[in-house]
Amino acid sequence: MYTKDWVAKWALYSPHQPALKELDTDRAYTYAELNQAANYLAAELTQTQRLRKGDRIMVLAEHCLEYVALFVAAQKTGLILVPINYRLAAGEINYMVANCQPALLIYEEQFEDKALQLQALTAPAVPDVWPLAKLATICHRGLEAFEPIPFTAAELDEDDPVFILYTSGTTGFPKGALYTHRMLLWNSLNTSLSLEIMPADVTINCMPPFHTGGWNVLLTPFLHRGATVGLLKKFQPERLLALLDQEQADIFMGVPTMLKMMMESPAFATSDLGSLRYFIVGGEALPLEVIRAWDRKGIKIRQGFGLTEVGPNLFSLHQDDAVRKIGSIGRANFYVETRLIDEQGQEVGPNEVGELCLRGPMTTPGYWRDPEATAKALPDGWFRTGDLLRRDDEGYFFVMDRIKNMYISGGENVYPAEIERFLLTFPGVSEVAVIGVPDARWGEVGKAFVVTKGLDISCDALLAYCAGNLARFKVPKYLELVAELPKNDTGKINKKALLAAV
Repeated sequence: MYTKDWVAKWALYSPHQPALKELDTDRAYTYAELNQAANYLAAELTQTQRLRKGDRIMVLAEHCLEYVALFVAAQKTGLILVPINYRLAAGEINYMVANCQPALLIYEEQFEDKALQLQALTAPAVPDVWPLAKLATICHRGLEAFEPIPFTAAELDEDDPVFILYTSGTTGFPKGALYTHRMLLWNSLNTSLSLEIMPADVTINCMPPFHTGGWNVLLTPFLHRGATVGLLKKFQPERLLALLDQEQADIFMGVPTMLKMMMESPAFATSDLGSLRYFIVGGEALPLEVIRAWDRKGIKIRQGFGLTEVGPNLFSLHQDDAVRKIGSIGRANFYVETRLIDEQGQEVGPNEVGELCLRGPMTTPGYWRDPEATAKALPDGWFRTGDLLRRDDEGYFFVMDRIKNMYISGGENVYPAEIERFLLTFPGVSEVAVIGVPDARWGEVGKAFVVTKGLDISCDALLAYCAGNLARFKVPKYLELVAELPKNDTGKINKKALLAAV
């Protein structure tokens, strides 16, 4: 049985190595300090507050030192963290409270009104509610102790959850994906093997803690490798460029919107970024012009792909292939098994589109208190992603679209992501979203929303460009120029908002 108390090991091996730094405050923890704070917190939660393995702690806060110390305490105790999207309304969060029934709610002071609303809405109310300041006080007491505070980690099973991560559900209710200690380990191994993470490495994390990317793309793999993570609450292009230089970051993960905004920042030209090995990019594919702009800067781009329930670090495109295999997510990482299947469940061949199915030790055992959703997602041990992919003759994977985004026009399957990638090759086009809309003749047709860089580009010119290069059924019937596209909390284009507005 492997140890799940990673930080205790690094506190022994490299006690003075920086573990965490808050870039908004310059507060920091070494591995010894992080372990000391987490040990004191673990003792407070289990011995004083009498919380037990499997109890849920819901957190309504941005990333900070104490939040990560709480995660380390969860590794030691078997308590389950439930990070909540603080941008949601109290009524939306209330469903999650009722669903996971936390024993403790911790809220950052800026979200106090929302926490109070939750207590009023929830029946029964959460048994205990703490402001984040109380968590900070407990951690500080641990650091003030004259002697190291021992804490004997609980005996945990590999499949005990460490997180419940809520994702949007097709029924209109969010689903709580179980993220286990086994998943933590194997996601870190996949990440470390692919990205060659070393203890001397430094990264900056500005992904929110309610998203798996805020924990499991780089933060937890870096803690597993004894490396250093800078925590940044808000993404600001100019400041982030300066901090990447100041902290001598080796790797940075962002979504495409971030990289485009950084590239367009006035600070882009003067930033050195000489310490960076590469950027990790998830979400939509980056336009070729953005990849080339960063390449001229000397920064290689590694396109990746993952999801909350599996990984999330599942595929990676090596930086040397960033231009040659534009649009690809690369090959599957080391311990990831893949299949592409058709609607009958049969595997498809090279260059054919099929639903991606995944298997491996980084796969969720299911959803919290939702056996129906679990059975649907894992009917035979393979996780059905709902993503449509194609694998080329060299074994490189390309995301065609989500099954739910695909529409059928005149009997032909149309994948909006394919049209979006093509329109992004038109000079001056910066963002595109394509959706299917009802049509009396064809059943459904495409409507494209296009953002340009202030250039004088006409809809007719864009449609003519499509007509000359795409099959007729793929050419959008409608095209609208817009100033911006709606985004969700992680910076991805919100197609539900576009569909609702049609």
